[in-house]
Amino acid sequence: MAFQVKVKWGKERYDVELNSEEPPAVFKGQLFALTGVPPDRQKVMLSGSIIGNDDWGRSTSKIKPGCTFLVMGSSEALPSVPTVKTKFVEDLSESEVATALKVPCGLRNLGNTCYMNSTIQCLKAVPELGNALKTMPSTPPSPDTQVLMLGSLQKLYQQMDINQPDLALVLFLQKLHEVVPHFSERDPKSGTYKQQDAHECWQAVVQALSLNLPGEGGAKKNFMEQYFGISLQSSLKCLESPNEPPLVEKENMLQLSCFIQQDIKYLLVGLQLGFKGSIEKLSPTLNRNAQYEKTSKITRLPGYLVIQYVRFFFGRSGASDEVVAKKILKDIKFQTGLDMFEFCAPELQERLLVTRQYFKEEDDKKANTPRTAQKPKEEENVEYEPYDFPDDPGSNNSGFYELRAVLTHQGRSSSSGHYVAWVKGEGKQWLKFDDDVVSIVTEDDVLKLSGGGDWHMAYILVYGPRKLPKLAK
Repeated sequence: MAFQVKVKWGKERYDVELNSEEPPAVFKGQLFALTGVPPDRQKVMLSGSIIGNDDWGRSTSKIKPGCTFLVMGSSEALPSVPTVKTKFVEDLSESEVATALKVPCGLRNLGNTCYMNSTIQCLKAVPELGNALKTMPSTPPSPDTQVLMLGSLQKLYQQMDINQPDLALVLFLQKLHEVVPHFSERDPKSGTYKQQDAHECWQAVVQALSLNLPGEGGAKKNFMEQYFGISLQSSLKCLESPNEPPLVEKENMLQLSCFIQQDIKYLLVGLQLGFKGSIEKLSPTLNRNAQYEKTSKITRLPGYLVIQYVRFFFGRSGASDEVVAKKILKDIKFQTGLDMFEFCAPELQERLLVTRQYFKEEDDKKANTPRTAQKPKEEENVEYEPYDFPDDPGSNNSGFYELRAVLTHQGRSSSSGHYVAWVKGEGKQWLKFDDDVVSIVTEDDVLKLSGGGDWHMAYILVYGPRKLPKLAK
C-alpha cells in the first residue's frame, strides 16, 4: 500500500510516496534521487529505529501516512582511510622534512668527495653564476680541460635542478681530476679517493671560471672579475727611511682572508689584519731590504664577497716527520649581515653613500612600523633596485652584504675530516647539504659554526648583496 510520508534531511524537508510492501532499498533509491546521498551512505531512522535494506523490521508497525523519517548522510564522499600512516612534521627526520618541502637536491659522496660537493653547493648559491653557465654552448668550444670541466659543471647544474645529478656528478669529478690530477690519488689501504682541501677545489673551479666564462652585458671583465672581483689600492711607507716617498700599488683579487691570531675574536677584526701590516722589501733609497708599513683600501666591491678563514698551517704530525695541514680551532664570530664601508677608499665611500642613505630610510621606516603591521617578505611580490653601479655591472653599490653560504670543515686537518655546505633558503630558513642528505636548519645553527671545538666550523663564507626594495617614484 502506497501513501505519503515526510522526510527530514538536515534543513531540507520532502514529501515522499512510500510503498510499505516494497523493500526499504526502493525507498532509499527515492531518497538518493532527492538528496544525492548514495544508499550505502544513508542512515534512515523512524522513531529511533534504524531502517535496513531488506525489510522494515520492527518499524513496520510505526509506518503510517504522514510519519516522519530522519535521513543522515553526506552527498560527498568521505575521506578514505589512508593506506600509509600519517606522519606529522614533528615526527619526521631532518631529511624527511627536506624531502616533503621540496628542497634542492644533495650530491652523493663518491668516496671522500665531500670537499667537492660542498664547493658546488656554495657556488650554486650565486644565481648569476647559474644563469651565466646556461649561456655557455652545450658543446665545449675547445678540448681544454678547464673548458671541459665547466661544460660538465653546466650539465651538473641542469641535472641538479631536476633532482637527477648522479651521472653528471661522476662526469664532473672526472674532469676535476684532469684539472687537478692529485685529487685522483687513492688511499693505498682502502682504495678510496683521498680527502682533499675544499679551498683548493674552490680555487680550481674559480680559476676555470675566470679564464673561460665571459662577463655579462659586454663587460670587459670575465664573470668572476665582474661578480667576485675586489680591487685594492695599497700605500707602502718605508719605516726606516721617513723621507722616501710612499709607494702606491694596485691589486685585484677574488677573495679576502680572515687571519686568525690569539687576540682575534671577530671576523671584521681578522679582516683588518689583511688591510694593515708590515712587510719587508727592497728599499730604493737604502739599497737594502727594509721594513714597510702596508695600508690597503678597497676601491671596488664585488656583488659577491668570498672570505676564507685562514685556519690551516703546515706542521709535523705528532712525533712523525710527515708534514700535514694542521687546523686552528679558535672561535671567530661572524655575522649574517656585513658592512664593508670602513675598508673602502674615500672615493668609493662617497659613491656608496647614495644607496646607503636609502637603506637607512628603509630601516628607519621598519623600525617605526609595528611588527604586527609588517608583512613577511615571502608573502609579497617584492621587486628590488639594482645592487650594482650602472657603470660597473656586478659590483656592490652600498657596501652592505648578507650571508648566502658557509662551507665548513669538521676535523683536525684539511686532508681529513668532513666538509659540509650550509646555504641560505627562503626567509630565515637555511639548508644543510651534508653530501646527499639535505636538512633544514635555523640561522642560529649557522651562527654556531664559528669554531672553538670539534664541531663543523666555517672555512669559506660567501656573502651576497643586501637588496633594496624598489623605491617609489
